[in-house]
Amino acid sequence: MNKFLKEFKDRGFFYQCTSEDELSKQLDDKKIKGYIGFDCTAESLHVGSLLQIMCLRLLQKNGHRPIVLLGGGTTRIGDPSGKDKTRKILSEEEIENNIKNIENILKKFLDNDNPNTKPIFVNNYSWLKDLNYISFLRDIGKHFTINRMLTFDSVKLRLDREQSLSYMEFNYMILQAYDFLELNKKENCVLQIGGSDQWGNIVNGVELIKRYSNNQTFGLTTPLITLATGAKMGKTESGAIWLDEKYLSAYDYWQFWRNVDDRDVIKFLKMFTEIEIKEIETIRDKDINELKILLANKTTEMLHGKEAAKNSEQAAKEAFSGKSLGENLPKVNIHSKKIEEKINIVDLVLLSQLENSKSEIRRLVKGKAVKINDSVISDEKFKINKELFKDDYLKLSLGKKRHIKIILD
Repeated sequence: MNKFLKEFKDRGFFYQCTSEDELSKQLDDKKIKGYIGFDCTAESLHVGSLLQIMCLRLLQKNGHRPIVLLGGGTTRIGDPSGKDKTRKILSEEEIENNIKNIENILKKFLDNDNPNTKPIFVNNYSWLKDLNYISFLRDIGKHFTINRMLTFDSVKLRLDREQSLSYMEFNYMILQAYDFLELNKKENCVLQIGGSDQWGNIVNGVELIKRYSNNQTFGLTTPLITLATGAKMGKTESGAIWLDEKYLSAYDYWQFWRNVDDRDVIKFLKMFTEIEIKEIETIRDKDINELKILLANKTTEMLHGKEAAKNSEQAAKEAFSGKSLGENLPKVNIHSKKIEEKINIVDLVLLSQLENSKSEIRRLVKGKAVKINDSVISDEKFKINKELFKDDYLKLSLGKKRHIKIILD
């Protein structure tokens, strides 16, 4: 088996593939270009997109060149795959801003120096914006049948549930197939990778290219990742695990990985780090907390750098030891006037954004889970004063895992 495909399988990336033997042969014979598309519906990606990013890194590692398609055009429609309702339509400005931010995030993960494997960033709006509708129907639409389109999960599930599916969304799969055709023509791209929910769309692209130009291309999908608890990867009780530090600090990102379920640790070391598979097998019986710290350090290092990973580990040690206020904890600035107004502990937690529900904060206070400078606060009416701030900051803790340093402006 081809080296790239073998590691793809060993790391748990593999779900389905079109013409696997032929793809393996082509990967052995030459360096190829493969692409993954990212919707630009938000300013940041979250860890739910991380498996796809690791696939791009694996392509580079094996000498192949990744193409990153940023869906400036298709985001204007919205992918119906896995969705119960039509997505909110974003403005032109919002989409362009999202594209820039997502590209910057992806550049952190990918090698941008080697000219042979440097990622190619494309925006499908560049070829979708000027499509002539009649010509598109005649040249591309004729290759699709409604009968077949109705069998794909993205359509079938919505219809089975009697949930509306707009004609705009129904066209999405044709546009995604057309994206693959355009990249095959412009960049000689022969591989599309995506999540398993994209299988129908990817197969459409492979078949369209075969009918249109008789070129052979390939589709490769990854499994949809869920946590051992059954929760969707990327979502937690406190919100999405964003890849942009503007929305989630390096420390909180580190903590997410440090606190994963024991059952997920080995799987995630394979999927979300580049530690060799043989090494993971030799260390799998080590202390689970050591492995979790290793996972947190490697994943954080990849996104935020070695220094941030090191600081996050140190901050966690400080926070749990109770020996200091935590020099490396994430910080929130609060204007000193707020303290002068004698706000209570519930207000302080709200301002810190560690929790956004007053009833939940009160429950935590009652359960003695809220601390200031490692001292339990058991009264929800406890007033915050400047004496609590040592050197103009205090440490606020919710439970054992959420800590933050509040600094006075």
